[in-house]
Amino acid sequence: MTDTNRPLRVFLCHSSADKPVVRELYQKLRAEKWLQPWLDEEELYPGQDWNLEIEKAIEDTDVIIVCLSDNSITKEGYVQKEIKKALDFADYKPDGTVFIIPVRLEECKPPIRLTKWQYADYFAGQHERGYERLLISLRRRADSLGFVSSKKQLPQKEKKSAVETLKSIIESNHPNAKLLKENKIVLANNMEFMYVPAGSYATGNEEQRFIEIPYNYWMGRFLVTNENYYEYVKSKAKKHPVSNWMNRKDHPVVFVSWLDAIDYSNWLNSQFRQSLPDGMLLRLPIRFEWEKAARGVSGRSYPWGYEFDKSKCNSWESSIRKTTPVGTYSPIGDSPYDCSDMWGNVRVWAQEATKFRVPGIPDNADVRVTCGISYLNAGKYSVHVDSFGMPAEFNSRTMGFRLVIAPPIPK
Repeated sequence: MTDTNRPLRVFLCHSSADKPVVRELYQKLRAEKWLQPWLDEEELYPGQDWNLEIEKAIEDTDVIIVCLSDNSITKEGYVQKEIKKALDFADYKPDGTVFIIPVRLEECKPPIRLTKWQYADYFAGQHERGYERLLISLRRRADSLGFVSSKKQLPQKEKKSAVETLKSIIESNHPNAKLLKENKIVLANNMEFMYVPAGSYATGNEEQRFIEIPYNYWMGRFLVTNENYYEYVKSKAKKHPVSNWMNRKDHPVVFVSWLDAIDYSNWLNSQFRQSLPDGMLLRLPIRFEWEKAARGVSGRSYPWGYEFDKSKCNSWESSIRKTTPVGTYSPIGDSPYDCSDMWGNVRVWAQEATKFRVPGIPDNADVRVTCGISYLNAGKYSVHVDSFGMPAEFNSRTMGFRLVIAPPIPK
């Protein structure tokens, strides 16, 4: 059984002629606290049997990065033995396992036995892009093995920023918010919001690209419930949209239109705006804010991982055919940022922003979009966002919403 409470072990297979660039890659990987890279010049000590130690390292590793160049492909010697050893171990892994990752250091044709795996390019002048894609594959491997150490590893600078922002709420004596832990804001009405750090994440399925969200934000941990919504309708002297809501207080509110959700967020801001971090407000999320909070940085197919599991969400496959209390599938179905029901239960309203507009969507397109699926949708299809231009007045028994604490929508 794999010990999942340790760093992911990564073996760097390379030619000695490529040592400078591989050494740079090693240092980058070593800086990631959830990774434990193995490089011969760093891990071998005087008096050790280098042949035996390298074989042991390959046997013990979780991932093998095969660094490819004209040097490593054409050169005879130990690097070819390492590659052969790695390929032999890969034969024992289940199909689809991310175990060998070819990384091209320059334009070259990978050996025939390595062509079954998609390679990453770590070319001179493009190291940042190549490294970003490599990290996604490593996170997928860590996720598939259930590694604890790979989860929520925020850079120290981001951790400090989150803590300082939240401390400022407390130190300024705001009465409407309290700090429970560094990655969470809890309002006085007990609505919880989970910290999502600034940075890029992978979007798309077959063909992934990267979206950069340049600010920190907090995504609602749960969908807005019938009980949450009652306070709003009471203050506005409106009728609750769910007729039997008193018997379903902790279920997500439904039959809310996009206009209703916007009005609710405006009302909530009037109650709690002074308790939020500077420059932040409560609003509907932008579709990409929702997607990052749902999938994490590595582009998971589902909030919990890469394989569909009907026991982790309320979808058609669950055969429930109605809403469930928020948090029913927590924590097993939670996203990497501990957000619940990001997939299943109800679809949610979101917004589009010009800054993040999807190619092909006209600049004057309607800003209303929906995210996720409901209990009446098949859950096996990976996380997606759709339905541009939904009517503002549209509502449904399968339609709800959640809020985000974030800066005003960028233009």
